[in-house]
Amino acid sequence: MNKTIFGTGILFGVTAIILGAFGAHGLEARLEPAQLDTFETGVKYQMYHALFLLVLAQLKSLSKKRQKQVFILTLLGVVFFSFSIYLLATNVLTGFDFRVIGFVTPIGGLCLIAAWILTGYGIWKSKK
Repeated sequence: MNKTIFGTGILFGVTAIILGAFGAHGLEARLEPAQLDTFETGVKYQMYHALFLLVLAQLKSLSKKRQKQVFILTLLGVVFFSFSIYLLATNVLTGFDFRVIGFVTPIGGLCLIAAWILTGYGIWKSKK
C-alpha cells in the first residue's frame, strides 16, 4: 500500500464530508439552488476520487511509476476541478470574480479522465 496515496484519499474524503455539510447547512441561505447544486457537484467528484485514491493505493497490478502518474493526475484533477467549482459556486459571496479561473475546471476534468484511462490501461496490460 502506498501511504501517501492512501493518506491523500483520506484527506480528500474528510474534506469532502466537511464541505458537503458546509454546503448543505452553511450555504443554503446564501446561495441560489443552482449554485448549491454546482457546489454539490464539486463535493461528489471530490468524494468519488477520494475513494478512487483509496483503491489506487491498494492496487498491486500497477507499476509504481504508473501508480504515481495516476496519483498526480488525480490530485491535480481534484484541485483544478472540484476546488475551482467551489470557488465558482460561491463567487457571489466574495469580492473577487472567480470566473477568471473558470478555465481550469475542464483541465481538471481532463486530468481525472486521464487518470481513469491510465489506471484501466495499466491494469489491462498488467502481467500480475
